[in-house]
Amino acid sequence: MLKDSGLLGSLELHAHNPDGQLLCLYGDPAYPLRPQLMAPYRVGDVQVLTEDMKEFNRAMSSFRVSVEWLFGDVANSFKFIDFKKNLKLRLSAVGKFYVVAALMRNILTCLYGNTTSKYFHIDPPTIDSHLGVHN
Repeated sequence: MLKDSGLLGSLELHAHNPDGQLLCLYGDPAYPLRPQLMAPYRVGDVQVLTEDMKEFNRAMSSFRVSVEWLFGDVANSFKFIDFKKNLKLRLSAVGKFYVVAALMRNILTCLYGNTTSKYFHIDPPTIDSHLGVHN
C-alpha cells in the first residue's frame, strides 16, 4: 500500500522545512527506513538496542498512541465507519465514507477540540483555516 500511495516520492520532494532541513514521518515497524520515514529501532537493524535507542522507542511510542486517538475519534463519532461490522470492501465506498467521516470529525475538532489537542496543549485550527476559506 505504501508503494502504491506514492508517499515516499512525495516526501522526497516536499519533506523540507522553510530552511531546507529534512523532515520525516514516524511510522510503525512495518515501514521501511528512509531519510523521510522513520520507525522504531529494531534488533536486526542494529546488533543490540542501546538504552538510548530503547528510550527513543518508548518516547516515540507515546506519540504514536496519540495519533491512534484520532482514528478512535472518527470511529466513535461516526459508528457506521466500523469496517468490521458495517462496511464491506467492493460492496460499499469504504474509502469515501472514511474520508467524509474524518472531514466531519476534523470540523468537530475545530469547534470543540479533541483529546490530542488537549494532550499537546494546542488549539485546533478554525473551521475556515482548516477548510482553506479565505475572506
